[in-house]
Parts: sequence; C-alpha cells; structure tokens
Amino acid sequence: MHQNQDAPLIPMKDFFRNPEKRSYQLSPDGRHIAFMAPYKSRMNIFVQEMGKPDAIAHRITSQEERDIAGYIWANDSRIVYVKDNDGDENYQLFAVGIDGSNHKALTPFDEVRADLIDDLPEQDDYLIIGLNKRNPEVSDPYRLDINTGALELLYENPGNITDWETDHDGKLLIASTSDGVNTTLLYRPDENEAFQEVLTTNFKETLSPQFFDAQDHNIVYATSNLGRDRLAAVRYDIVNKKEIEVLFEHPEVDVDGIGYSRKRKVATSIFYTGDKTEYHFLDKEAETRRAELRRLIDPDLEFGIVSMNKDEDKFLVVTYDDKTNGSYYYYDRSAQKLSKIADISPWLDRTAMADMKPVRYTARDGVTIYGYLTLPKGEAPKGLPVVVNPHGGPWARDEWGFSPEVQFLANRGYAVLQMNFRGSTGYGRAFMEKAFKQWGQAMQDDITDGVQWLIKEGIADPARVAIYGGSYGGYATLAGITKTPDLYACAIDYVGVSNLFTFMNTIPPYWEPYKKMMYEMVGDPDDAADKVMLHDNSPVFHAANIKCPLFIAQGANDPRVNKDESDQMVAALKGRGIAVDYMVKDNEGHGFNNEENRFDFYRTMETFLARHLGGRMEQ
Repeated sequence: MHQNQDAPLIPMKDFFRNPEKRSYQLSPDGRHIAFMAPYKSRMNIFVQEMGKPDAIAHRITSQEERDIAGYIWANDSRIVYVKDNDGDENYQLFAVGIDGSNHKALTPFDEVRADLIDDLPEQDDYLIIGLNKRNPEVSDPYRLDINTGALELLYENPGNITDWETDHDGKLLIASTSDGVNTTLLYRPDENEAFQEVLTTNFKETLSPQFFDAQDHNIVYATSNLGRDRLAAVRYDIVNKKEIEVLFEHPEVDVDGIGYSRKRKVATSIFYTGDKTEYHFLDKEAETRRAELRRLIDPDLEFGIVSMNKDEDKFLVVTYDDKTNGSYYYYDRSAQKLSKIADISPWLDRTAMADMKPVRYTARDGVTIYGYLTLPKGEAPKGLPVVVNPHGGPWARDEWGFSPEVQFLANRGYAVLQMNFRGSTGYGRAFMEKAFKQWGQAMQDDITDGVQWLIKEGIADPARVAIYGGSYGGYATLAGITKTPDLYACAIDYVGVSNLFTFMNTIPPYWEPYKKMMYEMVGDPDDAADKVMLHDNSPVFHAANIKCPLFIAQGANDPRVNKDESDQMVAALKGRGIAVDYMVKDNEGHGFNNEENRFDFYRTMETFLARHLGGRMEQ
C-alpha cells in the first residue's frame, strides 16, 4: 500500500499508552481536584488544590501491579478507590486521605467482589456497598465506615435479590429479585418494614427506578418499556403500582437515563443515544447551563459535565469528538469562566485522525442495522482493505466518539466497520429479542451483510477483509471464519468464546441468578433442540472450515471468558496442522489492562494485518 501523505504514520504506542491525565473529579466542597495519571506505568490517583495556578499535584496512591479501576470522593478529605488482582474482577475497596495518609484496605477479603450501592453524599464517613462475602452467588448490602473498615450488614440477601436502591437519605427502600427469567420489584416505606412486591416482569420488560421524587416518596423517576417497545422516562407511583406520567420517549432509540440535581432535588434532563448523545431537558436551569457552555466550547466538539461540587456552581467538563481523546475544563458558573485543565492524550494530533461516520444498511431480512464507518484519512472510499469490528457484550452497543483502536487501524490504512447487530442495546425490545438464540445465526448474518454492503458499495476490496473483535466480538470473529470462511482474509479473536457449552458452564458465580435468562437468550445446554443448535454454532467444533490465518489473544485470569475457550480453539487448529498465533498474558483478565501488554497485543496485530491485508506498519 502506498504511503498516504495526508496521514503520517503515528507510532502505535501513541494510541495505546496511558493517558497523561484522566478521570478528573471535583471534591464536594470544590476546593480540590483529583485525577488519575501514570506512576510506574500504572494509573494512580493525584490530588491538587484548586484556585492556585502553581499548586502542585500530589500522588496519593502507589499501585505498581495494576491500574486503579476507579475512584470517588467519599468526603472532602478522603477518597475511596477500587482495584482487582491481575484481572480477576474481584474488586476490592481502599480508602486514602487526600494527603496520602491513613491508607486502608476496606474489603480485604479473598475471592470477594465489592460493588458500590450508594456513596451517601450527606454522610461523610460511610458508604453502602454490596459484598458476596457470605455467599459467592449473591451480594449483601453493608454500611461501610471508610475510616475503620467496619461493616454493618443492612439486610441478609435471601438468595434472589440482584439489585438495591436507596432514597435520598441513603435508606434501602427498593430491591429487585430475579429467578433468572422474571424480575420482581420490591418496596418498603421505611427500613423497619418488610419488603412488599410492586410488580413482576419477565426480563424482556423493564421498570428501572432511577431516584425518588423528593417531594413525594410514593413516586420514583424510572426508565420503563412496560407496554411499549423502547425505554421511556416516566414517573411511577410505586405504592399504587401505576405509571402516572411519561416524561419523554424517542421514536427510534431507548432512553439511557435521567439527570438529577442533588442540591435542588429536581430531575434535570433525559439523555439518549441516536447517532450521538442527545438531551431532552426537564429543568430550565440545567438547559440554560448547557447553553452557556455550548457558547464557550468549540462548536465542532461534543461535551458533557463529569463532576460538580455540592453547591453546583463549579463543574468539570469534558470535550470530545471522534478525532480526539478529549480535554478537561473547569467551569466557574458564577464567573461564567471556562478554563482548560488538561488534554487526555496531548501527543495525538486531531488533524491526523479519521472521521467516524454514522451509517446504516439493511440486513437480508429487511432489518435496519445502524453502525459507524471510519475511512483512512485522505483515501478515496474505493477498494480499501477493511477491518470489520463487531462489539462485545453482545448486549451492548457501539457509539460515536474517539476509539484508539479504530483510529490506529485507520492510520494503518484500513477502513473500519462497526455495527450494532441485532441484540445490541438501545434500539428497543423487539430489536433485542430478534437476537434470542441467534448467536452465530441472524446475529452473524448482520455482520456478514455489513461486509457485503461494503463490497457492493465498492468501498471494500473483497480480497482484503479482516474480522476482529473482543469477548462476544471474539466469538463473532470465530463464527465468521467458520460460517463464511471465504469472506475473510484473516481474523483476530481477543478473549472470545469458542464453545457455547463450556462458556455457559464457567460463568462467574455472581452471574448465577441470570443463568436461566442466559439459557433463554443464548440456549439451554440441557434442552435437546438447543443442544444441537449450540453445537452447530460453537466455532470450536467447526475448526475444519477455517481457511484464513488467525491470531488469538487471551488473559489467563479471565473470569468471564475462561482461558479454556481460547485453548480449545488453538488445540483444534493445531490438531489439523494449522498454525495459529496465540498470545496469553498471565497477569490479565477479560482484556489487557496493563500498558506493556496492550503494546504487545497491538504490535502483533499491526504486523499480522500488514502481512495479510497489506496495510502500513512501523518499521
């Protein structure tokens, strides 16, 4: 392939190295700012005083084995953060003072996973967390003292509660139970009373409370698809068990969530994702604030508020688009002043990046499939090598925005097609249900039809199409090269499923309540008809069909897609004398988190694709 003068070759490491700074959050009083930045190539937490241009940022954590996965301000002087060990997803909580003092492991339990239920913004010393300490399959709610680590069990999970909701005072008043297929919403007016059933829905239907109405405790703001195809924002009377108002619904996509002002105790906005994220406002003040910011920010960029102080007059704003990893700004609303804080990846030149364009095409049965197409910068959309990139989940979706993977591939000369095949979230219930028991079938056809659309449009060179995906996308990669072996010139499977039987038998214990739902959505290994279907759509049993070169990457500690999934596929291919590139990282789980492992993976990907598709690579 010729060297494209419009797109200088950008070093692979520039796409995948740790950000300079990210995950900024304001302290509740607005006097300090925290962020994550590399220390010994692991992401750690730093704190800086606000309002002083020469204030030095102090590192308050020193994790060297693994990145910190996330953090919150527990109060003005203490931060709580979460991390796992080598990708096992048994997340533990730690607390540390903003000067680095009194560092404490709050949940130092082996093989136990902690989840945050409520950060209790009005109670400085406490959080409500979930722990599967008593029973690995279910989570109990505890009140946690962030200074001492003392735990108080708030409710013993009878074995079927999968979710908890609190009111504005941190009282546990809502719970959801699941038998794996049906969900029951429970409510109690106060913590001394027993939970009562509000309604039972099967898992295809959703009433998901977001928060209580501050003026009327009988009413919750919720997203709901009861009696409709797509999730709408509603007000629901939880005592009289009825929907009382539809706040907003969109004709094409689900509502994602509802914004809330803690200070003013009002619902502010409803957000949803079409081609991009959009807002519908319920509150004049929030609408005015967004308009103020819109006037101050480059009109070519999207933006969102990521953090605010308790008084809601100081904000952290992130700007982003498809060509930049983003920048953080500080907005002092009383002064109407927007100040830049940092670029996330300042070494990447926005003008060298490619456009990610929303596209749609029609699947073979007439269903519209939405997706995104990124063409190499400066290349005519004709006869290009293509990397087809189905997302993981599969109950997730691709969105418009900056993707280091996509930009890296485009910079190497490949067009990249991402598609929200049936089963992807955000497009309503009917679209989701079209994917039931369709792994490797209609879901795969949607991917194949996307390739055929690119070929028909003349964009793709039919002899130079690769498929690459992670998790379910890895499964789709293997299904693609076993079902349509002549379509792809090469393939990359990243922590993907190869055998639907073993996959179903090795899901983590905390997924156990959802097993029946998985059987309905994917297939039941004990059902005779499903057994045949699962066998037919498990790539490991059809390795003999594979004609193209394959690269597999796997984390040894992956709790979601067990390493055995990749081992089986490699063994099946080697048994036929077919070479397969296989990369295993012993200190990783479901995807490579550590910087040096990312570099290894993408360097191998670059070489592999250049060899088989003829794209560019670093010498």
